Parts: sequence; structure tokens; C-alpha cells
Amino acid sequence: MSGQSIIVLVLGFLFLAVGLVMILSGVAEERGYYNALSRKRDLREFVTHNPERPEPGSLRIGGWISIGVGLLILGLWVWLH
Repeated sequence: MSGQSIIVLVLGFLFLAVGLVMILSGVAEERGYYNALSRKRDLREFVTHNPERPEPGSLRIGGWISIGVGLLILGLWVWLH
């Protein structure tokens, strides 16, 4: 394996790792937010999830995009070698 080949392989795994971290971070942030809301008296936002908070969802979407890019890079690496 050449040095450039290893760099591409590491880059693919890096995208996969970043994607997993982003997804788990988004899930944890959303869970923490709604757990904090459930301890308050006014539970309207907890029950209806209105207004929506875009941050956890955007972290999960970014994570899935990163995983897709990582799989694409790894797939191209396997196909070319």
C-alpha cells in the first residue's frame, strides 16, 4: 500500500467516526433537553415537542451525511484497489 492509499483509508474511517460521534451527540443532547423539561411545571413543550429544536436534528443529519461520505470514500478505495 502506498502512502496516499493509507491517507484515503484513514480519511474514510475518520468520516465514519465523526458521523457516529455527531449522531450520538445529537441523541444525547435531545434526551438531556427533554429530560430537563420533564422536571419543570409547564410540560407543554415536553408533551407537544413544540417549538421544535433544530440543533439535535441537525447533528444527527450531519452525522448521517458524514457516514455516507465515509462509506463512499471507503467504497471507492476498495473499488480502486
